[in-house]
Amino acid sequence: MSQSFLDALRDRVLIGDGAMGTQLYARGVFLNRAFEDLNLTEADLVVGVHQAYLRAGAEIIETNTFGANRLKLASFGLAEKVHAINLAGARIAKHAARDTAWVAGSIGPLGVRVEPWGKTGLDEAEAIFAEQAAGLAEGGVDLFILETFRDVNEIGAAIRAIRSVSQAAIVAMLTTAEDGNTLDGTPVEQFGPQLVEFGADVLGVNCSVGPAAMLDRVERLARAVPGALLAAMPNAGKPRDVDGRNLYLCSPDYMASYARRFVGAGVRLIGGCCGTTPDHVKQIALAVHALAPVPAAGAVADVAPDAPPAVTPIPVEARSPLAHALRRGRFVTGIELTPPAGFSHDMTAQAREARIHGLDVVLVSDGSGSRARMSALASAVTVEQGAGVETILQYCCRDHSLHAMQADLLGAHALGLRNLLLVTGRPLRRTEYPDATAVFDVDSIGLTNVAARFNRGEDVGGQAIGQPTAFHIGVAANPTAVMPDRELSRYRYKVEAGAEFVVMGPIYDVDALRQFLTETTAQRVPVLAIVRAFDSARQAEQLANEEPGVNVPESLVLRMAEADRAGRAADEALAIARELVVAIRPLVAGIIVAGVGGKVSHALDILGALAAPVEAGAGGRPTDVVAPPVGVR
Repeated sequence: MSQSFLDALRDRVLIGDGAMGTQLYARGVFLNRAFEDLNLTEADLVVGVHQAYLRAGAEIIETNTFGANRLKLASFGLAEKVHAINLAGARIAKHAARDTAWVAGSIGPLGVRVEPWGKTGLDEAEAIFAEQAAGLAEGGVDLFILETFRDVNEIGAAIRAIRSVSQAAIVAMLTTAEDGNTLDGTPVEQFGPQLVEFGADVLGVNCSVGPAAMLDRVERLARAVPGALLAAMPNAGKPRDVDGRNLYLCSPDYMASYARRFVGAGVRLIGGCCGTTPDHVKQIALAVHALAPVPAAGAVADVAPDAPPAVTPIPVEARSPLAHALRRGRFVTGIELTPPAGFSHDMTAQAREARIHGLDVVLVSDGSGSRARMSALASAVTVEQGAGVETILQYCCRDHSLHAMQADLLGAHALGLRNLLLVTGRPLRRTEYPDATAVFDVDSIGLTNVAARFNRGEDVGGQAIGQPTAFHIGVAANPTAVMPDRELSRYRYKVEAGAEFVVMGPIYDVDALRQFLTETTAQRVPVLAIVRAFDSARQAEQLANEEPGVNVPESLVLRMAEADRAGRAADEALAIARELVVAIRPLVAGIIVAGVGGKVSHALDILGALAAPVEAGAGGRPTDVVAPPVGVR
């Protein structure tokens, strides 16, 4: 092309192409294939799609590389072909264009959450995007199009990655929901200026919605960033399920009518996303070319995103009695209760018994995953309202989308819950429902960031929520994790994200706990340790040999085996738990005990070791008397 892409875009409105996947599917490519791999295996199919759009009037065609990053290709066993697939995609498009159209290197999101919501670091994301961009740049693309991103942080990483390998123009487009914000809740008025700050040359929106809804987005974007070069690539309406197929029913004429309105709103690059075909592009091109010449675009005005209203976070010690106790250095005690199956249970009575005996808190653990149970959130509310006992709500990321987690946490706060134990959750392993699936939208580090933002008065999209929440944020850590270095790293990230206390356990190896605490001195927050008594010698043996991340010293396994042979396993399990409580007491800020069968009386027997000498069990030894903590009587 004799003129650069950006110069041409400043002079006139340019026409982009439409959906690549829709056309490949129509040509007989099944959805279980990596469409991007066709660049290496069936290049003629890809060339045919490009040529169809060029004949329809497209002046910009996108490479068949939307999902050609290492992470997405790995699911098809193609991770080592990233460079080859992107290089081939660029060369195929250049061959089809033959200098009659600009070729845009298409890059989509990674398909995983990045920090602060996910465990993939922004530096890792940049490296993955840079790998893809390098192949496209080597193939000779004229520009890059970043499309269908939901996370502003991730698209920022992609822009930085491209700039590390190329100075070609960048079109940066996010996708929005029906409410006009990104799928993570960031409004147009906020992400528009951010894209300019990141270094995008063209700003826009694509996918998810049809042309009518998208017109509103670009009008808002034009007001948010005056003078910016804008792009719009809507779907051909909402998909409709017809005999198991998603069909997009917006006609080419209808899309063309909105193309005129896009131009009136200041859009300079118009194309299509899911469901758009060469027929749609043809009518869009005819409609745009029939309009009067569009004045040349001016310079982008400097517009900073509106700052969220100033809020004053609630001090940690004022968020809950537990937070106050831990901040003041008072040792706390509690029990762990799991919601039983069904909705009618005796947790309130159990919690009331714990309160009568002076315990401070009830940890309501997540019991989902095996069968139908009352939720931990509802159970915690029942305990606090019915028994007047403070709870720690264990909230599990598994099975919840990011939107659902935000809704749950705000609801929990409205119902009076303040102490959170945020955990990622294990994949479902043992279940009575073999077809059940799990959702892992973000992990516990990401959710800690969510709760910390709520405490600053904003949601994940940066929008104000009114008064800040007063969550006392807790996380989990495992001193005997299978991969200790990874566990230490994740612990530090959790504290950095906003964790204010940590729950560790169940603890059977006191030396491992002591070592973990030594290695995390610089990131120290109050530690609550869980002590859970063995319910049998067989369980002790199973935990020692079959449970990943649980370290039961051989001496304890032998003690339980000997006691079992003597018919006194229950007494020995109680003695071991009492010894553990006493040994752990000097190392932590509090202890939470899980009694066998959830019995409060059993938990109280264990905690009683803090006020009395521990009797020696088989193979054990007496432990020095430790003064009872406040709250245990």
